[in-house]
Amino acid sequence: MGRRSQLVSLRNKLQCVGLTDTGKVREHNEDTIAVDPDIGLLVLADGMGGYNAGEVASGIAVKTIVNLVRESLEREDLRSADHATGLSRAGIILRDAVHRANKIIFQTARTQPQCEGMGTTVVGALFFDNRISIAHVGDSRLYRMRSGKFEQVTMDHSLLQELVDRGFYSPKEAQRAANKNYVTRALGVEANVEVEMREEPVQKGDVYVLCSDGLSDMVENDDIHLTISTFGANLETVAKQLIQLTNDNGGRDNVSVMLAHVLDPFPARKGVFDKILGWFS
Repeated sequence: MGRRSQLVSLRNKLQCVGLTDTGKVREHNEDTIAVDPDIGLLVLADGMGGYNAGEVASGIAVKTIVNLVRESLEREDLRSADHATGLSRAGIILRDAVHRANKIIFQTARTQPQCEGMGTTVVGALFFDNRISIAHVGDSRLYRMRSGKFEQVTMDHSLLQELVDRGFYSPKEAQRAANKNYVTRALGVEANVEVEMREEPVQKGDVYVLCSDGLSDMVENDDIHLTISTFGANLETVAKQLIQLTNDNGGRDNVSVMLAHVLDPFPARKGVFDKILGWFS
């Protein structure tokens, strides 16, 4: 027994889909995606590097994060929080899994000649107790659609985003800029990496979109918004349409799309101790 009793399968609380496509130009797909609907985890990585090494890096990242998060959720009490970082226990588990993936990719790149110089972006979302924990490194993105409003939640770790932040480009100009792909942060490039974390409450009806830059470089945010608004009742159709749009616009890169629709609230199951405390509050 123990602490696993607090975990409730989110399979009926979240609707999740994920699709990945090689695109129209690349010979093979270096993106990797994974979804675990029971624990409410979605992970997407966009690899880069030498001969086939990009898909090695993205594969290591996704497999490591999914396995470590799943193992940690099964054995840890998630109701605590880290007051120093302001992160929930779920957020810390996700962040630590990304750090571990970085170390494994970095070591592999150093010890395997065919993997030299490889790295990967990553964006991950973990749903727990009516909240979402978001981890990201690089320019893979997470968007949110809430009550008809569509917004980008993560900010790219890229040279272009730095230029936007400094006022050299407007966000609209940046969407049409030529050099979008120079990332300033990635997994596996250095022994340590700064993982950007964000946590916020979710609402019933929210739709979250995770994507590689293969989508965001080829399809404008307004068109992503319109596609979700048009086909929102069917996430599979949304994902297929977004990949079709990307390829219709040239499909210059691999493209991956993941979507999660919050169907119902998913509060954490209270332990016996919490229930007893509740009697006295």
